[in-house]
Amino acid sequence: MVQLHECDHAERLRRQLKGPWLNPLLKKWVGRGELDYEKYLRTPELLSLQMPPEERVVPDELLFQVVHQAQELWLKLLAHESVEAVAELDRDALWEGSARLERLLRVARCMGAELGVMETLPPDTYQVIRRGLGNGSGQESPGYNAVRMAAEGLEGALERLLARRGASLAGVYSGAAAADLKRLCEQLVDYDEAFQDWLYAHFQLVRRTIGVDATVKALDGLPTRVLSGRMTKPLFPALWQVRVELTAGWCREGGHAPGAPRSDAEAAEPPPPVPLRSGGGMP
Repeated sequence: MVQLHECDHAERLRRQLKGPWLNPLLKKWVGRGELDYEKYLRTPELLSLQMPPEERVVPDELLFQVVHQAQELWLKLLAHESVEAVAELDRDALWEGSARLERLLRVARCMGAELGVMETLPPDTYQVIRRGLGNGSGQESPGYNAVRMAAEGLEGALERLLARRGASLAGVYSGAAAADLKRLCEQLVDYDEAFQDWLYAHFQLVRRTIGVDATVKALDGLPTRVLSGRMTKPLFPALWQVRVELTAGWCREGGHAPGAPRSDAEAAEPPPPVPLRSGGGMP
């Protein structure tokens, strides 16, 4: 009887959550799609894009859909902000472009954090949801493909900016170019790293739900092992390659041995006296 009573409460709450609801502060009914907030955000359409309760194969299917739909919206924003950043870099509005790159970084970090919510989905539950996904693959994501293309546009804008300044990436990282160029390059690396972190979070999610192995195939038929290569594929390869080139030209000469004096004054100082042992005698 206790279990039945609890189910009655849950069912009553489920019906109540269908709305509408009277907001006591506004003294208005919310959930009918009549208020300005609802009209602007198109909440009736937005909240109808998920499977209704009676059609979900498991209650957690709502989690699966919401997270993936939200990820597509964030990816759409990343592509949009990338276009704006290209325009700003092309007109040498570097302050505005720098602020835009900071936004790209924060969005990418937000996407990675969202995938952490998906990790609460146990593998056995996902196996049930998976039966209704057809041959769906992350490679089919419109947002993912748009962000990849937008990144090519950003890389092109950086190349044009460097050309206008008569600079190169090697020059940027050797001190031969202005510091503002180096700052923009590092912000692009920040964004790229966060994007790869997001891909790694997705890799770990796959690992937790279906496993990563040559014998485990994703819905598109590819072994899940191929994901390990995708998650390290950068958006801006040249910005990572310049680090390889810097290291290739590095030499050990000119440094200081560990523990050695770092200045002439330090070298001239006498060594500190060795303290006598309290018991006397030979040291």
